[in-house]
Amino acid sequence: MVLELKTTAQVVTLLESGSGSLYFGEAVTQLEHALQTAALAERSGAPDALVVAALLHDIGHLLHGLDEQAADRGIDARHEDVGESWLASRFSPAVSEPARLHVAAKRYLCATDPVYVSGLSEASRQSLTLQGGPMSDSEVHAFERTPWAQDAIRLRRWDDAAKVPELRVPDVTHYLARIDQYVEE
Repeated sequence: MVLELKTTAQVVTLLESGSGSLYFGEAVTQLEHALQTAALAERSGAPDALVVAALLHDIGHLLHGLDEQAADRGIDARHEDVGESWLASRFSPAVSEPARLHVAAKRYLCATDPVYVSGLSEASRQSLTLQGGPMSDSEVHAFERTPWAQDAIRLRRWDDAAKVPELRVPDVTHYLARIDQYVEE
């Protein structure tokens, strides 16, 4: 009989699997990006659930199995949907929903904040095109009424800033108690 790993152990295994692969066109690994995003959330005083969402927002990249050149081939891996499916079966909506909405938040910010658009990395601009581009007016209004939208916007801003090569931040073990707090097994 094979025992399934507890969710927290699965998270650690998945995140550590991203320690050797670059984060889709950026100068950091997927693990570095996840840890930097969580550290930024923590430094801003975000609630623990949002810190966990920040840590796990790109877990879909580690689950879908596509290489980092997928966007170069015109493929939108829909990592937010892959990640949300995995997260929603293991975590409370306070974790899974901001992670699910972080791509929509980018599209929203691109439609509503011209300064935001100018700060996007080249890789984020490329993925924006694949993800549908800036939202239309009707999409903006619908997003603004979506539960968890404000948390997703905060997460998105940390996500965009979490691409600093060799930045020292806490490792995954720093977040284990928070992860355990929001697991719904």
